[in-house]
Amino acid sequence: MMCKDPVSAPLVATGQLRALTSTVLTGRAIRLSRRNLDAVLTAMLLPIMLMLVFVYFFGGAIDTGTEYVTYVVPGAMLLCAGFGSANTAVTVTHDMAGGIIDRFRSLDIGGTPIVTGHVAASVLRNTVATAMVFGVAFLIGCRPDASPLDWVAVEGILLMYILAISWLSACFGVIARSPEAAGGFTFVMMFLPYPSSAFVPIDTMPGRLHGFAEHQPVTPIIEALRALLLDRPVGDSAWQALAWCGGILAVAVALSGALFRSRTA
Repeated sequence: MMCKDPVSAPLVATGQLRALTSTVLTGRAIRLSRRNLDAVLTAMLLPIMLMLVFVYFFGGAIDTGTEYVTYVVPGAMLLCAGFGSANTAVTVTHDMAGGIIDRFRSLDIGGTPIVTGHVAASVLRNTVATAMVFGVAFLIGCRPDASPLDWVAVEGILLMYILAISWLSACFGVIARSPEAAGGFTFVMMFLPYPSSAFVPIDTMPGRLHGFAEHQPVTPIIEALRALLLDRPVGDSAWQALAWCGGILAVAVALSGALFRSRTA
């Protein structure tokens, strides 16, 4: 369809070109993941192994008021997203340090489509990985009571979290000087589910940890997912989870663009 406004026509063409470029670069990032299957499989299988360890080794000693496997599933899915985000940071750092960015810039490709491609591939990988975690949890006894609307809310919150953490990992990848450093930056996101309500109730932790565990980003996300899966009142957890995810996403998107321009200036 022809655009009659001569001023808006170049803007439309530019937007379409950026969308096409992002799609092409997303395909490239997915192909890179296929060539690095060991890292992808590790990010998928390690959270499953940890979930099995907690359920079968520690679950019998922890009183959560419900089946422990159902209690632990939200934390395992977020842990899986954290492990998967490490691969995003590493692949972005490979691009930044490998010279490919200079070739992209010579083709007049900006930083946003490049980073967006890696983030889109990360969202796809992490979505598949978290689905695998839930599939294994279902096989070992997880039986959620969520209604269809609850499932839609669960998927929405998980997608927001995966998107936010993928952009944040991309920021780490832009500023890191080596793939090893990029993987180390994401340790914080992989660690956050542990000092939260992911695996044990916060009340069982030492008192000095309560403040951090209750007010860190992961806790309301886990509480919202758990309440939805068990068909219980969500309370303030849902909007707190969305606020954390939205805030992290907004900051990460803006910061990644600024950092990319600074690194490639």
